[in-house]
Amino acid sequence: MGTTEPKFTLGIEEEYLLVDRETRALVIEPPKNLMSECEELIGEQVSSELLQSQIEVGTKVCKNVQEARVELRRLRKVIVNVAANHNLAPIAASTHPFSSWLDQKQTPKDRYEALTVEMQGAARRLVICGMHVHVGIENDELRIDLMNQMSYFLPHLLALSCSSPFWCGRDTGLKSYRLTIFDALPRTGLPEHFASWAEYQRHVQILIDAGLIEDSTKIWWDLRPSARYPTLETRVMDVCTRVDDAISLAAMLVCILRMLYRLRTRNQRWRIYTQMLIRENRWRAMRYSFDEGLVDLARGVVVPFDELLDEILGLIAEDAEALGCTREVAGVRNILTRGTSAHRQLRDFELEQAAGKSVEDSLKAVVDTLISDTADGL
Repeated sequence: MGTTEPKFTLGIEEEYLLVDRETRALVIEPPKNLMSECEELIGEQVSSELLQSQIEVGTKVCKNVQEARVELRRLRKVIVNVAANHNLAPIAASTHPFSSWLDQKQTPKDRYEALTVEMQGAARRLVICGMHVHVGIENDELRIDLMNQMSYFLPHLLALSCSSPFWCGRDTGLKSYRLTIFDALPRTGLPEHFASWAEYQRHVQILIDAGLIEDSTKIWWDLRPSARYPTLETRVMDVCTRVDDAISLAAMLVCILRMLYRLRTRNQRWRIYTQMLIRENRWRAMRYSFDEGLVDLARGVVVPFDELLDEILGLIAEDAEALGCTREVAGVRNILTRGTSAHRQLRDFELEQAAGKSVEDSLKAVVDTLISDTADGL
């Protein structure tokens, strides 16, 4: 194949929601010096988001999963500590259990203003957070080839990351409601298939020439070639409330990509499936997380998720060993045993309701658990 093996470096971005510790509601206007205090400690690794109640962190380029864990814990700890000084707390959840998007205020920046002017109501509802994982794949052609094959695994990653079962105080019935909000924007959802890097660039250029986008940063697929870095960026996942879960999923993801690369070096490849079929699994992951299984597209039957996960972990065992993250990858089984953040939120809510608490107080209890789980292990 003639392609130098990728470095498989890692970078993780997490978005958090800021809540008032007393009311447990989203803070509408955080103190102006909160961001500057965070910047003093972690510099450009923290940034504002579309809404003032959101904050984002990004790790440095990490050589391995262990380094990514240290980085992510450090960044989370800074946000937790600085927020606490203002009687606030971050929650690593993709939606807030009860605060309404109607009450939120936009961060005053030109690019956010431009987005809202263009997207209107679809943008104003974006009180959602995600986890984005960059994997270093320096070769342009390889990046596109692996993107085509990696699409198959996006629903599996989403199913293990769900953290958005509530919206505006209601149980949505979905484990990941976030994507129903994000999918209202253009250029979202599953990535297209491209025969080459040049073909991908031609399609992007059409949108640029038509004046629809300035560059490919405005393509928000579940998986995309990063416009800023020589990486493949996976964006499908909800933000994980527990840092251990985030690291386990990042480890699993990078191992899947290495497995696909390894197949390629042997003149083998993962079968390419249509968006129509992968989209069904994506929906099942949004709706059920891992509770009702996903479709094994080769066999055309719904298979229990634990069986699918066992198969994937078997396929990537060699890669986990090569990348030194066997223990971290094995941690995904803990998610199956314990449940995702969405499962925990729903259990907490049901327990509070069963104890006779009001809906309002039950949802506040869910926020309390999110606060503690976000800071757990830091």
